[in-house]
Parts: sequence; C-alpha cells; structure tokens
Amino acid sequence: MFIDSDYIENLLENAKGTPKEEVTRILDKADSFKGLSHEEVASLLMCEDPDQISRIYEIAGKIKEHIYGNRIVLFAPLYISDYCVNRCKYCGYNCSHKFNRKKLTMDELRKEVEILENMGHKRLALEAGEDPVNCPIDYVLECIRTIYDMKLENGEIRRVNVNIAATTVENYAKLKEIGIGTYILFQETYHKPTYEKQHISGPKSNYEYHLTAFDRAMEGGIDDVGGGVLFGLYDWKFEVMGLMLHNEHLEEKFGVGFHTISVPRIRKAEGAEEVGSEYLPSDDDFKKLVAVIRLAVPFTGMIISTRETAQMRKELIRMGISQISGGSSVGVGTYSHPDENVVQFELEDDRTAGDVINWLMDEGLIPSFCTACYRKGRTGDRFMALAKSGNIKYVCHPNALMTLYEYMLDYGDEKLMAKAKKLIESEIPKIDNPELQAKVRENLVSLENGNRDIYF
Repeated sequence: MFIDSDYIENLLENAKGTPKEEVTRILDKADSFKGLSHEEVASLLMCEDPDQISRIYEIAGKIKEHIYGNRIVLFAPLYISDYCVNRCKYCGYNCSHKFNRKKLTMDELRKEVEILENMGHKRLALEAGEDPVNCPIDYVLECIRTIYDMKLENGEIRRVNVNIAATTVENYAKLKEIGIGTYILFQETYHKPTYEKQHISGPKSNYEYHLTAFDRAMEGGIDDVGGGVLFGLYDWKFEVMGLMLHNEHLEEKFGVGFHTISVPRIRKAEGAEEVGSEYLPSDDDFKKLVAVIRLAVPFTGMIISTRETAQMRKELIRMGISQISGGSSVGVGTYSHPDENVVQFELEDDRTAGDVINWLMDEGLIPSFCTACYRKGRTGDRFMALAKSGNIKYVCHPNALMTLYEYMLDYGDEKLMAKAKKLIESEIPKIDNPELQAKVRENLVSLENGNRDIYF
C-alpha cells in the first residue's frame, strides 16, 4: 500500500531539528516553483522558527499569485440526500443518528438549483451520504442530468463536481460519461488505526477500498480528482504527508495527481458521536499546513469551505487557497427551507454569495465563475501542462474577468457593478497580449448585448 505509516512517522521524526541552513535551502527551492520532496515537506512541517515560518507564508503567497493570480473560483455545495449506512463518529449523518432522513425529489432539486442560479452560481459540488438503496448511482446521475438541464433566464449550472462515496470503476465511468467536473473524496484520515476507530461500520469502514477510490475513478476515465482530509482526527503533520504520498502515487500510476486539495477542519455536528479536539490544529498550525501544501504542490488548486471564519478565509487566500464556497447551505433542501433539516456540520462563515463577492473585490481579488477548462478538455495532465508552462494566465485571467462581468450584468446592483467595472479596467492592462486584451474588451461588449457564456 502506498501509505506507509512507519515511513511517514520516521520522516517526521528525522525532520526534527532540521538545521536552519537546510530549511533555507528548502525554501529557496520552493521559491522556484519546483515542488518539494517528502523529506523537505517534513522539514517544513516540523519547522518552529518564526522567521522561517514567515518566509513559508511569503513564498506560498508568491506561488499563489504567480500561478493563479488574484483569481478566486467560487462554488456552492448542494446536498441531495442525507441517507447513510455508515457509522462515522464525527459526522452528523452517521447511521446511528436518529432523525427524519431526506433525499430530494426532482421537483425539490429544481427549487434548490433555482435558488443557487439566482445567487449567480455556475459551479456546484454535489454531496450525498452513502446509501445504495436510497441513494443509488442512478439517482445521482438523474440529479446531475436535471441540474444540467435547468436554465433560469441567464442562470445555469455549467459544471457539477461530485463528492460521493467510493464506488466502482463502472460507476465512475457513468459519472464521466454524464460530464462531471472533479470527483472529490476526502480520505478523512490517512492514519489507519484512527480511520478504523472513527469509521465503526458500513462500507466506508474499509480503509483500503476508500483509499483506492481515485485509482478506480481514473480507471473509469475521470482524470480530475480532488483529495482532502478532515483535519482534527489525527496529527495534522501526518495527514499532510499522507496527502503528499497519495498525490505521488497517482502521478506515478496515472500521470497526474490531485487537481485540488481541500483542507476542512472538523466542526461540531448535531448527532455526531465524537468531535476531535486532541488533534485539532490551532489557527497558526492550520495556516502553516495550508502554506506548506502550497509550497509542496504549487500547481494544485486548494479549496477552503465555510467551515472557516471570514477572517481565516481571508488569511488563507493569501497563503495559497484558490477556490472558496459562498452562500453555502450544508443540509438537504436547506436552500429552500433553511431551518427544516439537519445540517452536516456547523458553518463558520454564513455570508451570502453577494456578500462574499463584494468582499473579494474589496480585497482586490477577482471572483471567478469560470468552468471553461472542463468544457474545453483542459483537465488532468492537460491542465497541469498549461499551469506548469505559465500559459494558464492567458485563459483563466480573461475568463475570470468575463464571468465576473456576466455575473454583474445579471445579478449585480449599481454599486456592485461600479466596483466590478473598476476592478476589470485595472486588470485588463495586466494581460500582456494586446490582441487578447482587445478580444476581452470585445467580449465584454458582447455580454452587454445579451450574449452569455463567452470563454477562451
């Protein structure tokens, strides 16, 4: 198995007391966007020198700016079913929690999507508990098909990312065929004894089957996968190393690793049997682990959800985060009926999507609703080649500006539009190709004339 606990523990133990000069060398290497070896990652995770930690943050911000610019991709979760046959101690949907379970009918799903489209969202993360009877793959596929078929004036969901339980190659092939974006799955913890302690029963209790889900997904044709752990179940340093080994395994076997890495911290949840505290990373440790991941895998997108406060999200964006959720609701049917159903966990950032967009622009950031890469086939190793060559800026930056303007035309008020126009005008000159600049301006006029979904 590609996760070797003894190997990870030895790496971390040997990294204790890494000489200052060696940490400096590692940071110099990271500063050149070359990524890091296992030993180098471990040394940074174990680093306690305040000046060197400050440099870790500085380089993480530099990498984020160089590769992703000041763009922040926006999405929202959509929960379709809370039926679950797993008993996972930390989760409010665990099967021992007695509450009125629900899955969306297609009419209820359309109401949820209508609300999300009215928020301006173009990208969703579809979420569901694991229950082969109440939430089989055919139901998931029907939901995705319904979402893609929905159009509300100028509103539409252009890409559905999927976060459902580990499944078979055949089922992953079905998800690929229907046109999902990224398949997302959190290992929760790479530490097998902790995994078995937290996952008491149900299909998810099988550590190896869960761990190898991305192998089957890629065998089924999905080349965009997103990993993550639930920080707080075990030592955060161990978990970061687990992510690195998992990413390396996928690169070696399939030629491409994680498209994204999510970094959720455990939160309280109604009905959860146990909420970790012993291993919950402090705010300082959390910022550090995000920054180290950014240094280790510079070309991988990083996602932070509304589990974190507005202030923490603000800080993390400067340390490598490239995608955030906005206006989120984390229960089944809770966009339509906020107080009627059980949510999976407690939110820390409950701002509306509009508030988040306004805040991002105040920070000098470009809220992006772009889904072009999925639809142009720039996924998997093709996306990574674009990112590593530096050519990503010629598509992602213009597309971010055009999707922001499209959002403002359809959903923004006068004040918000004025702010967006000012931001866009300041950003167009940063496109270093005059012909591309002219094309962007032409496309903005086209959007004003009623055309939509314009992208490179």
